[in-house]
Formats: sequence, C-alpha cells, structure tokens
Amino acid sequence: MRKFLTENQQEMLQLLERIVNVDSGSFIKEGVDKVGSILMKEYRALGFSIQEIQEQEYGNHLIIQHPQAKNPQIIIIAHMDTVFPAGTVKDRPFKMVGNRAYGPGVIDMKASQITLLYAMKALIKSHTKAYRNVVIVLNSDEEIGSPTSKDLIEQKAKGMKYALIMEPARKDGSLVTARRGKGHYTLSVKGRAAHSGIEPEKGRSAIEELAYKIIRLHDLTDHEQGISVNVGLIEGGSSVNTVSDTAVAEVDIRISEREQASRMEARIEKICASTDVKGTEIHLEGKMNRLPMEKNAQTTSLLHLIEDVGEKIGIEVTDTATGGGSDASFTAAMGVATIDGMGPVGGNAHSDAEYLEIPSLTERTELLAKTIEKLATT
Repeated sequence: MRKFLTENQQEMLQLLERIVNVDSGSFIKEGVDKVGSILMKEYRALGFSIQEIQEQEYGNHLIIQHPQAKNPQIIIIAHMDTVFPAGTVKDRPFKMVGNRAYGPGVIDMKASQITLLYAMKALIKSHTKAYRNVVIVLNSDEEIGSPTSKDLIEQKAKGMKYALIMEPARKDGSLVTARRGKGHYTLSVKGRAAHSGIEPEKGRSAIEELAYKIIRLHDLTDHEQGISVNVGLIEGGSSVNTVSDTAVAEVDIRISEREQASRMEARIEKICASTDVKGTEIHLEGKMNRLPMEKNAQTTSLLHLIEDVGEKIGIEVTDTATGGGSDASFTAAMGVATIDGMGPVGGNAHSDAEYLEIPSLTERTELLAKTIEKLATT
C-alpha cells in the first residue's frame, strides 16, 4: 500500500492542482459541481456507484458506495466547498514551494478529497474488500453550516458504527476528538427615519436599539464555561445625518456542552423579546445548528484503534479539541463513534497563506486506508 501511494504521489498532486484551481466557494454552485464532476469520474472509474443529490442554490451532494456493499458500517464525510469568492484562483492558483503546496482550499479540504479517493484506490490495489464497507458523503455547503446537507448526513449516518470526518489534521498532525457547538443568528431591527438635524425627535434609531442588544449578547460570553458570543457583522443606516431606520447584526455562538444549547437559545430569545428604544421592532432568526462533539468513551475507543494503526505504520497519532465546527457534530450527536481531522496536515485555512504539508498527503492516505481496513474487520 505504501509503495503504491509513494509511486502515485505525483499523480495525487496533479489531481489536487486540478481541483484547487476551481473556484468552489459555497455560493459558487457551478464551481462546486465542477469539482464534484471531476471526483465522480474518478470514483466511477474504480467501480463505485454514485447518487447525485440535486440542489438549486448550492452545489449538488454526492453519495458514493460500492455496488457490492452490504450493510456498510463506516460513513466518511468530506466537503467540496471552500470559503473563497469567485476570482480567487486567478489571483493565487495552486503552487508548490519546497514541501508545501498552496492555493485556495488546498488544506480545507481539497487535499482531503485526494486522500479519500486514493485511500479507496489503495484498498482496491491491496485486494482487501474493506472499501465495500463505507458510505462516502461529499457535501457542498459545510462552510456555511451544511444547511442542505445536514439532514442527508444524519439520514446516511443512521445505523453506522463509525464516522470518519475528513477535515484536515491540525498543524501538529493531531486528530480532532472534540469540537465546540455552533449557532448562527441574524438580528434585524426596524426603526423610523428622520433628519438628525431638523427633526431628530421624530426618528427611532435602529442602530441605537441594536447597540443595546449587542452589549447584552456579548455579556452572555462565559469563557470558563466554554461559551462565547460574537457579533461579527453589523450593518445599518443610510447616511450620517439620518436617524437609522434599519440595522442588522450577524451573531456567532459557540458552546462546549450539549446542555448549553437550549439555555443559550432561551437567553438570546429573551434578550430580543423586547426593545430598549421605544418605537423600534426586532426580528430574530437563527438557531444552534451544531451541537458540540464531545469526547466520550466511543470516541476514545475509536481513537485508540487509530493510534494502534498509526503505530504499525510509523505515524504517531495524537488528538486535540478545537473551537471550530464541522459535520462531525452531526454524527457524534447521533451516537456514532466519530473522529475528525482524518485529512492530511496543513494550516492557515481560510487565508491567503493556506498550505498543505506535501509529505503528509501520502502518509495520511495510508493511515486512512489502514484504519478503514481495520474497522471493516472489527
């Protein structure tokens, strides 16, 4: 298996370059579907069957499994979308410098797509039937919270024993065994416009009302309990000399324990149930859409299995917790033993400096393939 992957590293990098050089931000349906079409062709060439789930607004989702699969017990999830806008590839296409590769989405998570594909190739080459024990979900909207793929992931995860999530490993190579839960809210305030110099008393400032709410929302933060609230985007008003009649805030919520979700929802709703500025109106939209992935006995058992696999092939497997969200939260919440960070090693995701550690591409592909092989007989 290692010999096969080493001999095909250049081929892996060429395919990685091809998909990195496609703008596939979550809102670029054409680009995400192009990446999907490239991957579909590769999987079909290996004999896998593919169900394409059509989407109108976002890219189509792909369900991939071998036609000879019988009651597969492993679900593997990898997303095809990135966070980057159209035109990013033109400005900074794929490139390699020394032992690193760069480009939009190279580590989050286009290199993981290559890792997953070539793990299947390596298993087939090794004449093991483990590749028949997996269901692969390639979704198109993870970077925006998986609004159309969440139900699909949960549907496919039913009855599964194991979930391997292909987010990249951390910079130090660690797998992810715990993630914070995540919520997203939009707070819209309607006021009454008026000239701020001639008749300000007739106005009702939406921005003022929003300011009261921002302070109260931020007061919900409790770092000791692993709770953070961040109003990351605000917009309002039409001119400096007009009392604002509209204002909007986008709110990001992070929690560390499942029980915190309902409490945070109730607190946010209470804050927005009344106004501080008379004559304004508030409209709240959103929810806690990802529960935390908590490290539990199931996770620990699966981690130990992967540690054993790593030891046999010369890879030291470590684990960590992270504040970022992923689709791992969905499978973990269903009681499926879940490990995240099964992709290759890299860093600076979501930035111009995003990179892949090239040697890890084949190393983590072997770890993934050997893990699947072990799970298929467990």
